[in-house]
Amino acid sequence: MRSGLIHFLDRAGALLLFAGEFFKRFWRRPFEGRELLKQLDEVGVRSMLLVLVTGLSIGVVLSMQSRGTLARFGAEAVLPSMLALSVIKEIGPVITSLVLAGRLGAGMAAEIGSMRVTEQIDALEVAALKPFHYLVITRVVACVIMFPLLTLCTDFVALVGGYIETALATGTDYRLFIDNAFSGLRMSDMIISTAKTSVFGFLVGIVSCHLGYDVRGSTREVGQAAMQAVVISSLLILIADVIVVRLSLLFLEFLPV
Repeated sequence: MRSGLIHFLDRAGALLLFAGEFFKRFWRRPFEGRELLKQLDEVGVRSMLLVLVTGLSIGVVLSMQSRGTLARFGAEAVLPSMLALSVIKEIGPVITSLVLAGRLGAGMAAEIGSMRVTEQIDALEVAALKPFHYLVITRVVACVIMFPLLTLCTDFVALVGGYIETALATGTDYRLFIDNAFSGLRMSDMIISTAKTSVFGFLVGIVSCHLGYDVRGSTREVGQAAMQAVVISSLLILIADVIVVRLSLLFLEFLPV
């Protein structure tokens, strides 16, 4: 029990130190613009199909599952509003971030871990080429930028999927659906719910890069680092979501309705 707690605190401290090193070096040269563009493509464009399929399934399934329950209470008309609120405020951001954590976390940890095991990172450090900027900062920044954009894609496709299912089931006009969907949403809700995925992106990027960068030993540790990257980043996303939502509710209390 005690050794497990010590091990946990040691790993948590190492992650915090790694995050501190990120903020310390983020402002310093060199700025790897070309590698950043490559990582934006890797994180964003190559994840688009997965995000679109995720959003479509969320919208269709949520619409199908909710209609029967709402119909029992004679509240089927509020389905578009409920769908928009659920997807934009919570389901879209969290599910998108978890899906991306599974895809990107393992890949980043495995790629950087393989470079560590094969001593490529050591060679770059000896040559004074600052691999931290090239390997870590570019990937973390790409996640921070692309997670909100991919979340917006998920939200849009989910609402489209919800409308298609609703139109096929009830023949609802798209103008009525849109009007009802956004009647209960505030701009502050949309901004905060989407922006919090930048925090999730930072967590996925920093955890995955840390575990890959910290690999020591054989290729077996690379696989373990990839698995741990997915598990730890997913857990941190769920914990961070609770904290961010609570802080956002406190913040919204001071805003006009």
